[in-house]
Order: sequence, then structure tokens, then C-alpha cells
Amino acid sequence: MMLGTPMSNTFFHRLAYSCLLTAALSSTASAQAPAAACGGDFAAFLQGVKAEAVAKGIPAEAADRALEGAQIDQKVLSRDRAQGVFRQTFLEFSQRTVSQARLDIGRQKMKQYAEVFDRAQNEFGVAPGIITAFWAMETDFGSVQGDFNTRNALVTMAHDCRRPELFRPQLIALIEMVQHGDLNPATNTGAWAGEIGQVQMLPEDIIAHGVDGDGDGHINVKTSSPDAILTAAKFIQSMGFKAGQPWIQEVSLPENLPWEKSGLGNEIPASQWFSFGVTPRDGNTKFGDLPAALVLPQGRKGPAFLTYPNFNVYLQWNQSFIYTTSAAYFATRLSGAPTYQKGTPEPGLDDAGMKALQTKLEALGHDIGKVDGILGSGTRVAVQKEQARLGLPADGWPTQALLSAL
Repeated sequence: MMLGTPMSNTFFHRLAYSCLLTAALSSTASAQAPAAACGGDFAAFLQGVKAEAVAKGIPAEAADRALEGAQIDQKVLSRDRAQGVFRQTFLEFSQRTVSQARLDIGRQKMKQYAEVFDRAQNEFGVAPGIITAFWAMETDFGSVQGDFNTRNALVTMAHDCRRPELFRPQLIALIEMVQHGDLNPATNTGAWAGEIGQVQMLPEDIIAHGVDGDGDGHINVKTSSPDAILTAAKFIQSMGFKAGQPWIQEVSLPENLPWEKSGLGNEIPASQWFSFGVTPRDGNTKFGDLPAALVLPQGRKGPAFLTYPNFNVYLQWNQSFIYTTSAAYFATRLSGAPTYQKGTPEPGLDDAGMKALQTKLEALGHDIGKVDGILGSGTRVAVQKEQARLGLPADGWPTQALLSAL
């Protein structure tokens, strides 16, 4: 079964795990910025970028230094146009990414940088496991950060007229990083879409949330783990993370539930889920007043979780449901939670089956987007509605039983 992924790769090493770039581009780009100039003569384009940087108060010398030698990178354009989807279930993806080796290394890193993580929690309210899970999933703790020249990647994407409103502000922010002495435009490498460092952040986010964790007077999220950890913590806090509140909680389910109430976007007080017989594996019910959604990545017979308001941070970081749920689960493991209960999920549909199902859903008037075999949010919602109409358990997981019933 093909699982939906968003537009583009926010964090480069995610591609190595078959996830695609998401919300970080849109969450940090200047949403109200007017359409930026793009395309045309490359030299004129660079002059326009310089003029915009100078108008924002950046010295002309810094702009010249940042843009000297800039060139279009055709590999960046190829990567941008070659984005696709990945064929993995939650169990497949999470078991590969949340490996024992990564858990062991993550715990070692949390011990090695204990003072830095303490500062991150005290100043920004973000638990060590949350930062460490992103650190692991994005770059394997900094070991794989991407080999594209960052300046050229952003110049290429800003000059290209597909999404200049997203990338031109990032290019201006990169020039500001050069001004501060935090980036060498000739040598700095990272993701094809311009993300930098051990937790893969865009230049605007680094400018807005950068923290000098090692006290050297610079913010270098590429080579300084303390800088990367604290910058990530401040960034996560800025997205609305609430200290002391849960983000995801594994639960056990009774045989019967109002399954139509499950799914992201269907939040009710956690206490109501508890009253239905949903039982936290850790026994903690003290957050019953918080709104919570029951998420069932592979239906009611597979792993089950309650997600709380802090889970929205994960959805801002990456809109892929499989990635975000895996990252949130990873953070709970680093915070002491046991391995999830796999359950015995019903088999999903193959690509042909998903396309056949989507064709039927579309004919019934559901807005699923394209008939592409991808289990995206629109298809999940439509599946749940049809399951409820047909008297099937409405858990949002497409199966042969649903296809046959339709």
C-alpha cells in the first residue's frame, strides 16, 4: 500500500528513509511575501537578490561574498522534480527507523550532552527524547547531512519559477548567516532544498531561533551538537510545544469502540476515550482534560495511540502521517516507553487495489485528490465515511473487505 507524503524534503536524510519533504518549507517561508522575481538572466537575478538583501539592512559586501561564484545546480532541479511516494506501512517504517542501534546511540548522546539537554528542557520546555529522535531520524546524529552546496541549492530553487516565494526568503536569510560569520557559502553543504545541519533546518529558522550552545560566538548547527540541540529546542518551542504535556501515548483498545470518532482531526477529551475503555499502556490518565485523537496507523487491529496537542508540532515539522507518528513514538522510547504492541493488522490493499478503491470512492463523490494508489488524508477520511455507511468498523484502514463491499 502506498502511503502519502507531502511536497518536498524538509530534512535531507529523510530521503534515505523514503520520506519526503514537508511543512518546514511552508512553516518558515514568508507566507505574506509578494511573488518574488525569478527566472530570466541569471546575473540580473543575482543583482536583484543582492538589492533585496541590502534593502533589508544586510551590507552589500556580505551579499557579494555570499553570491560570488553562485551557480545553478541541475541536480537540485532533478531532485525537486523526482519526488514521489513510498510504499511502507507504519510497522515497516517505524521498525526500521526506530532500531535498537539508534536507540542505543540516542541514549549515549543524551548522556554525553546531558548538560545541554538540561538547558534545552529548562529554557524551552522540550524533553531530551524529542530532540534526540529528530536528530536520529534526520541525519543519524549528524553523520549524513547532505552534500549539496547550500548557497547553490537555494539560488537554484529561488531562480526556478515553481516556488520562488518559498526559497527566495531562505536565500536572503543565508546571506544574513554569511554576514554573521555563521556560514561559508563556498563550502557549506546540506540538503538539496537548502536545509542545514544536524537536525536539518532552513536558514530563516536558524536566524530566528539559533542558539550559541557552545559559547564560541557563532551558531553552527552543522558541526556543533550543542548549537544544533538548543536551536532545535527553541524552534520546537516556537511551534507551540507545551512543557510537561504528552505528545503521543500508546493505548490498548477494547473490542468495540465508536471507531468513526478515531483519526487525526477528531479530538475529544482524553478522559472520554478512557471512559470508552481505551487504556494507556503506561497507566497515566492524568491528562484526561486534554483533547486527544485516537490514531490507528494500520487500523483497529494494529498499534494504537492517543495524540495530544503537542503532536501538532510533529505535523508542522513533517506532514507525513507515517513519519510523524514514527518520530513521536521514537521520542517516547527514548523517554522510557516500551516497544509498541504490533497487534495483527488486517492486510492492506496493493497498488492496484488502492487505485480501484479510490476510483469507487471518487465515483461516490468523495474528494480524494488523484487516483494514485496513495493512502493520503483525503483517502483515509473517505474510507472512514464509507466504512461507517456500510456498517463496517470505521477505523480508516482500507482493506479487501471494504473494496468488496463497495
